[in-house]
Amino acid sequence: MPRTIWSGAISFGLVTVPINVQSATEDHSIHFHQYHLEDMGRVRYRKVCELEDREVDHSEIGKGYELTRDRLIPITDADLSNLPLPTAKAIEIDAFVPLEDIDPIRMGAGYYLAAGGHVAKPYKLLVEALRRSSRVAIAKYAWSGRERLGMLRVRGDTLVLQELLWPDEIRDPTELLPAPTEVSEEEIEGALALMDTMTIDALEGEEFQDHYTEALGQIIEAKRGEKPLPEVPETEQPAQVLDLMSALNASVQQARASRGEEAAPAEVHELPKPKKKAATKKQPAKKAAAKKTTAKKTTGGRRPRSA
Repeated sequence: MPRTIWSGAISFGLVTVPINVQSATEDHSIHFHQYHLEDMGRVRYRKVCELEDREVDHSEIGKGYELTRDRLIPITDADLSNLPLPTAKAIEIDAFVPLEDIDPIRMGAGYYLAAGGHVAKPYKLLVEALRRSSRVAIAKYAWSGRERLGMLRVRGDTLVLQELLWPDEIRDPTELLPAPTEVSEEEIEGALALMDTMTIDALEGEEFQDHYTEALGQIIEAKRGEKPLPEVPETEQPAQVLDLMSALNASVQQARASRGEEAAPAEVHELPKPKKKAATKKQPAKKAAAKKTTAKKTTGGRRPRSA
């Protein structure tokens, strides 16, 4: 069972939901140590006091804010536990919004919120309310030395806290846009055809496994047994796309072949252009206008007879 990262409560109006926060993800990557190449000795980072020039133990280390070079403001764990901030001890729900209103670029790590103690009813109430509303809760909380923004949502029957970046933490991508260009309807339809052949029902299967960690494990295993290293597969360098439609058609064929489908012709034809009905309707109006103009000219050429 994963360890509890933080214990507290969710503040939902006057309702309090006791919770225990646990990580929702696991790290399966392979980690390395640093070592001295000459004698294979382990290289470690040690914490040394610059005044006494000696290594200090963890129990001797505290936090502080450097006001000036000569003045340090010590901050204790007790100070951090008693911040004059409501979110220091509770996850405060401020609003509810539809999930589609939140840009995915703002989402960060996810945490499971387990019901704290033996108080299950408020937890169940919030789960059912969020499920039926089809909305997520926007909340603020203070962790790791700063106030954070988060999103509460339901996954199965469990509450999930998803980290959110503050609006001013998202960079404006305008300067990254390419030069203005146009794509044809035929090219768009070709891209849509390729997307159709690559559409799947779930993110499962061989293509969604961490092959990097597998390959790294093969190298470690080969070196441990003093065996030859595994061969590196040849990779083709992506060619420059000169004919976009040909590349799209070839991509559709390749996607079908990888799925074991028949290599049927994957030509994408341009959509029929809409008929110019508007021009046909305007012709009678032009004729009518021409008649009126002629009539005006004829009338204008006649002068009234003087009495």
